[in-house]
Amino acid sequence: MAAQRVVIGLDSSTQATKAVAVDAESGQVLGEGRAPHTVSTGAGRESDPRQWWSALCAAIEQTGYAARAEALSIGGQQHGLVTLDAAGDPVRPALLWNDVRSAPQAAALVNRFGAGWWATRIGSVPNASFTAAKWAWLREHEPHHADHVAAVRLPHDYLIERLTGESVTDRGDVSGTAWWTPSGYDAEVLAAIGLDSAALPIVASPDRPAGHTRADIPVRQGIPVGVGTGDNMAAALGLGLAPGMPVLSLGTSGTVYARTRARPHDPTGVVAGFADAGADWLPLACTLNCTQAIDRIAALLSLDRNAVEPGGSAVVLPYLDGERTPQLPFASGLMHGLRHDTTPGQLLQAAYDGAVYSLLAALDLVLSPSSAIGLAAAPSAGGEADSSASPQSNPETSPDRNTARSDGDVPAPDPATPLLLIGGGARGTAWQQTVLRLSGRAVQIPPAGELVALGAAAQAAGLLTGEDPYAVARRWRTAEGPLLEPVPRDTEALERIAATLRAAEPLLTAGGAA
Repeated sequence: MAAQRVVIGLDSSTQATKAVAVDAESGQVLGEGRAPHTVSTGAGRESDPRQWWSALCAAIEQTGYAARAEALSIGGQQHGLVTLDAAGDPVRPALLWNDVRSAPQAAALVNRFGAGWWATRIGSVPNASFTAAKWAWLREHEPHHADHVAAVRLPHDYLIERLTGESVTDRGDVSGTAWWTPSGYDAEVLAAIGLDSAALPIVASPDRPAGHTRADIPVRQGIPVGVGTGDNMAAALGLGLAPGMPVLSLGTSGTVYARTRARPHDPTGVVAGFADAGADWLPLACTLNCTQAIDRIAALLSLDRNAVEPGGSAVVLPYLDGERTPQLPFASGLMHGLRHDTTPGQLLQAAYDGAVYSLLAALDLVLSPSSAIGLAAAPSAGGEADSSASPQSNPETSPDRNTARSDGDVPAPDPATPLLLIGGGARGTAWQQTVLRLSGRAVQIPPAGELVALGAAAQAAGLLTGEDPYAVARRWRTAEGPLLEPVPRDTEALERIAATLRAAEPLLTAGGAA
């Protein structure tokens, strides 16, 4: 009988580092670890990268398999700006993905080149989350720090470098910076933000190790370390995601994405044209306000998070941290349509509806990335974009339509395909029922709790077996889970939210919502 081979996958997220030790053959989770991070709650959202390293070491040790692991890899929170000096120490705390102070710099970058240029050249129209905007903010507001930066890294890059001594990144995570294209780092963007490409890591092949473990870490020296990737790309690996299968992730942020063969481009900026962790693409839309925002509203109402009630006319737009989708970085939360008979449970349900509405409207664009719809328009009943909301680009003349490799046999998105519901919120009854009621789709809930870490583990296992990490995860059957049958779509609720969002947009844009 062959000896058991163990790999470790890590998820260095906003709030914590999680680790899973996995049997490379069966996918059985043998041990788990978790260590928290601290995030500032002042003017921005920042973390000291050194605590990520401490948390990574602690989480690995907690698995109980640190001494047996034969390979490991990391999925990390996207977009974060890690700035290092010549000695490799952080110049300042990292600016995290949900720090919206760089919204003016993002807008200036879009105005400089035009949204169409960004969509065509980079694949994404930058917003406050993107690393390029954060670097522009740093150069403008903290030049004394920017002048001492010798190296710029993404969060997972920083950890890979601590593990191996190699300065590398992967195409998936680096596609969220807004300074990378399939041809390499974009000199025009780097010049616009005042960043030298010499400060950036090498973009490494995903099927080769980034390097091997050094001696001063809590695993065996010399084992291979995967190149790693961003957290969303790692979750797609963890699901063994097939092209065209839609995913809705409910975490601190909400995300919707699908794997595609052709490179996406959305000039509206709603869909980010990310690369995946292999050779394909991962068009993705993200909201800033998801489970954490709804939990906060539940606490304000003195309710359990599942204590929702049907009915009522209230609309809640839960934009407590500003919002990325729709693009309202300085918005605050809004409640509208209250009556004498409105109950706290109805208000809480309205908050769930407001959060899910934004994700489903964005999902229409993810599944039809050559279309342009407005988020003030209700998501369409068939899962296709509502072309009446704003003009469409011509799919025959749109640039980059065929710039990525394409198998030519990928079917069009099927509205009957179940929606994979993942993330911490996917276990919540109120979240499940809200997604069912507003999407009109069947919903499948994979049982795996740590898909980002599992995706990193699949990448690590692929280093040992030579398999594609997606194939590893499919062999592990990570996406299989309970299937919730579709219910009739609540179009009345969708239209009520859409009308409120259209009417309130000037107030939300001004940041004066209450």
